[in-house]
Amino acid sequence: MGFTREFMEVQAHGNTKLHVIHTNDLHRAATTIEQFERHLQFERHKIVGVDVKYTNDHGEDQKPTLVQLSIGKDHPFNNFLADPRYTFVGFSIDGDIEMLGHVGLEIAHFVEIQKEWRVPTATKPLDSLGDVSGILVHDVGLTNAEGSRWACMPLSMRHIEYAAKDAYAAYEIWSRLSIIQEGLRRAKIDKEQTSKRARSCGDYDY
Repeated sequence: MGFTREFMEVQAHGNTKLHVIHTNDLHRAATTIEQFERHLQFERHKIVGVDVKYTNDHGEDQKPTLVQLSIGKDHPFNNFLADPRYTFVGFSIDGDIEMLGHVGLEIAHFVEIQKEWRVPTATKPLDSLGDVSGILVHDVGLTNAEGSRWACMPLSMRHIEYAAKDAYAAYEIWSRLSIIQEGLRRAKIDKEQTSKRARSCGDYDY
């Protein structure tokens, strides 16, 4: 049975509130993704936070039961994931990519934040901003029993908050890092051009 639940103000961090749509209705999912694409076409960095929750099964019986997507604003699903224009980002996303492949879904362009950006004092192979992503969201801890109920639809409000904030944290962190990285590149180019002009002026006799 199809359902759609919409929440306009899920608290993330500070004054940030998330507009969350929880649905298993294919038509609503398609129209929502079209809205995502209209927004993303005007964005310099086309970033989508992504996270996947699984059934409580193990091994080959385990399947993805929920895919969370987050963009910086309020086609069929598989075409959206496979579009190379968009950068899907997440923590420990390699396992998510593999799990989605089991049901015929493919993400064309994804970034594993834990592999791309390390904490300078890292002591573990995957120490990264994943360890501090909680700064961006209020912690919504799920009990072990709650954590095994991702296949129970529709989800409870606690599950919805947890899932929305997971995807939002990945989006927000990589968005900020992209801006910082671009700023550093521009500063380096400006510095090189300034030095080049200075050397060029020094070649003239007055």
